[in-house]
Amino acid sequence: MKPRSLKWSGPLKITGIFAVLALVSMSFAQEAAPAATAAAAAAPKFKDYAAFKESPGFSLFTTHNMWMMLCTALVFIMHLGFAAVESGLTRSKNTVNILFKNTLIPCIGLLTYAIVGFNLMYPGADFAGRWFGFSGFGVSVTDDVASLTSVYNAGYTYWTDFLFQGMFAATAATIVSGAVAERVKLHSFLIFSTLFVAISYPITGMWKWGNGWLNTMTTPFYDFAGSTIVHSVGGWGALAGVLVLGPRLGRYREGRVQPMMGHSMPLATIGVFLLWFGWFGFNGGSVLSADPAAVSLSLVTTCLAAAAGGVASMLTAWTVIKKPDLSMVLNGILAGLVGITAGADQMNAASAILIGAIAGFIVVFSVIFFDRIKIDDPVGALSVHLVCGIWGTLAVGLFGKLAGTAQIVSQLKGIAAVGGFSFIFALVVFYALKMTIGLRVSAEEETEGLDVGEHGNEAYPDFTPAHK
Repeated sequence: MKPRSLKWSGPLKITGIFAVLALVSMSFAQEAAPAATAAAAAAPKFKDYAAFKESPGFSLFTTHNMWMMLCTALVFIMHLGFAAVESGLTRSKNTVNILFKNTLIPCIGLLTYAIVGFNLMYPGADFAGRWFGFSGFGVSVTDDVASLTSVYNAGYTYWTDFLFQGMFAATAATIVSGAVAERVKLHSFLIFSTLFVAISYPITGMWKWGNGWLNTMTTPFYDFAGSTIVHSVGGWGALAGVLVLGPRLGRYREGRVQPMMGHSMPLATIGVFLLWFGWFGFNGGSVLSADPAAVSLSLVTTCLAAAAGGVASMLTAWTVIKKPDLSMVLNGILAGLVGITAGADQMNAASAILIGAIAGFIVVFSVIFFDRIKIDDPVGALSVHLVCGIWGTLAVGLFGKLAGTAQIVSQLKGIAAVGGFSFIFALVVFYALKMTIGLRVSAEEETEGLDVGEHGNEAYPDFTPAHK
């Protein structure tokens, strides 16, 4: 994903937050005025949509727009993948809770992105090179004809643009969900997710994809589809949450890590394949058109990195822990995917394999490291999304077409700035929740399971678990 060619220039419980945001949106929604770019300025002006349909460029525009809508659907299915991975890698007594959070996150993400996030992330040309910009509440345009033609964007309509970007926005909070699983209060997590997606994610996203300061440096920071802007952002939020929450009860005893096995490896495996499938849209759609050369290259490098990550994690885990651990292989595949995401359009096949393999190697040692320092992450989200997101972002400066010292420095600046803002924002929100309404469930609820404690429900009521 990269900056769009044009933007139109000019939030306590979860229910209360949505009500306030919705009222603000209805009261202050403002129509946006087009901020022209070179591409948009050169586009022909159409008096009505029918005239555009009769123009020579309509078929190509339709092809681009159809590809972007398909990619939007593929990114959407990734939320089911996250739900399956997280529930499969956690204990059965918390399955309903995991599924509930992963069901609400895309709902929260889309609504907040429509109310405030989209215009924070893409405030328009007037804010180029800045740290912050906002073009108004709500999602609206002044010229319906322009928003549906190449006058808005050479490859897709205003509405396709919003929906594709909105699917990305919810992903950052989904990453946090797995890391804080099995001990966080539901309503506290939902409040965090709302604020994180509505405010934190769009601001750092604007720095690069909204043509903010990271994109206008002498050597621009480069993040094709979000190794940093999406995955590390979620990883930094997850790290803040884990630090404030503390580990699960019984996870670390007598200086040893106590195994807490996921209850369904089939479900986790299905989830990983759904995520891999969705990554065709995540990276393929970040071309922002159906350009055959760029799309095919991005999909090839994406798949090669994922495959290399799986093989490298298998070999590493087999060597280090003496067993071919399936969970490590699953996270190795995801590590490869996250690692290639920043530069999928920049790499050749050999570089993609190397980047994925290094990510698969790193993720195994990262999981072991976090457990040794007693940072409890049930699903390995920190290792996959934070650590490998950083690696993938640096890899652009090492192996990509833009490789060089200047690019490495720019990548480090972007990693530090986005990471620092995201971590501090999440830490403040989590700590504020802890000191006010509480962040962690009681010891009794945690022992019994969040399904019963938080939902009065069970995922598998007819089955008796072999162990708790």
